[in-house]
Amino acid sequence: MKLSELLKYIQVKEIVGNTDIEICGLCTDSQKVKEGDLFFCFAGAKHDSHGDMLEITDNGAVAVVCEKKLDYPITQIIVDSGRAQIARAAQAFYNFADKKLKIVAVTGTNGKTTITHMLASIFRSNGHSTGVIGTLGISYGEKFISPELTTPDPIFLYSVLADMVAAGVKYVFMEVSAHALYYDKIYGLNFEVGIFTNCTQDHLDFFGDMQRYAECKKLLFKDGRCKFAVINSDDALGIEILSTIKNATSYGLKNPADVFAVDVRESLDGTTFVLNLEDELYEIKLCLPAIHNVYNAMAAAACAKILGISISGIAKGLFSLKNVSGRLERVAKYNGADIFVDFAHTPDGLEKSLQSLKKLCEGKLYCLFGCGGNRDKTKRPIMGKVVATYADFCIITSDNPRYEDPYDIISEIEEGVKSTGKKYVTVSEREVATEYAIRLLEKGDILLVAGKGGEQYQEIMGIKHSYNDNTVIKNIIGG
Repeated sequence: MKLSELLKYIQVKEIVGNTDIEICGLCTDSQKVKEGDLFFCFAGAKHDSHGDMLEITDNGAVAVVCEKKLDYPITQIIVDSGRAQIARAAQAFYNFADKKLKIVAVTGTNGKTTITHMLASIFRSNGHSTGVIGTLGISYGEKFISPELTTPDPIFLYSVLADMVAAGVKYVFMEVSAHALYYDKIYGLNFEVGIFTNCTQDHLDFFGDMQRYAECKKLLFKDGRCKFAVINSDDALGIEILSTIKNATSYGLKNPADVFAVDVRESLDGTTFVLNLEDELYEIKLCLPAIHNVYNAMAAAACAKILGISISGIAKGLFSLKNVSGRLERVAKYNGADIFVDFAHTPDGLEKSLQSLKKLCEGKLYCLFGCGGNRDKTKRPIMGKVVATYADFCIITSDNPRYEDPYDIISEIEEGVKSTGKKYVTVSEREVATEYAIRLLEKGDILLVAGKGGEQYQEIMGIKHSYNDNTVIKNIIGG
């Protein structure tokens, strides 16, 4: 594409140099520039790429979008915000691929991954080609791309959408994080349906307080970005969103809602309930345990109905989903006990999983968990108290300590555990802690290994070491 053509979609302050040049690609990382790229400069939290011009040009960039005039012999497109123009340019460069897809966005603190996979299962079961974008990676057709961010950066996102179109995908179900909304990574995207799950404490290291965090979640539903909305009416922010938008379908179990469930029966093997889908009734069988998966199923069902799937087709698709990697996933049995792995890494997520397992546990409930380093510190003692409240015994360990000392993190978690008087141990090495916890198990017990879910790494001092809870557990028990 000619730069002059691409500039029609960028808000330009000034142009320096020739724009009659061919742009072969878009880039924001100076180490990944390729011949013919248009590079976007902006000042980030830790680095300002305006200072990387030598590397950018040496690697082949033919022009830059920048926030100030640079003393460098290269075509410069000067704008107010380099970051803000990335999505505009990417959407145009990839030929507005998003307009050829029906895209569903799911936002909220918890439940995003499960809902997107439920929707994919529903639509695939009904003969539709689908794509999924989220925490567990990107999948469509026979392709799988390993996860990096919950919501990809715009250049990569639009390139993937273009490839999905080429692969014949019709429906895309994507997670949209609060960070993505804050940075407007999804600029230009219009969604067939936007789903809101809940808003509970997370990411306060970035947002500072719950009000700012909540305001970012609300951005998905502003300015007509979503044609239809599906909103949790049992969540305080959900109620607020419902009062401000049209074309919304509500779901819930406690407050009045368009979609709700009755006769809920839980077991370790799954959950059954009667779904009332705007006055259509149908018995739903899930292979996923816990009441929060009833909420996830209601959200997916409401969305699927909006998009034209029958209630029987919805039920078939929900039953077809046998598990979601690392989302309250029963991964093994040992000594007559059940072992679950769950991504739960927030106070609310951990509480919901433990509450559900506690009801179903015939013996003792054990929980192994930690908290991530260089993230919201205020939730550490809260999570400690939550685990100690519901579990009979807790094992506190490491969970992506990043640049923090694992012992400091564990100490902060301990404050919450100690307030309950419940017994616990601390074992900083996660694999050692896992083996310790497994050897405690007896018939009827349940062990919840929480925090990492399907992650394939343990991040320590900037290095991602290969690590997966499921694999470690199976190695320990010889499964």
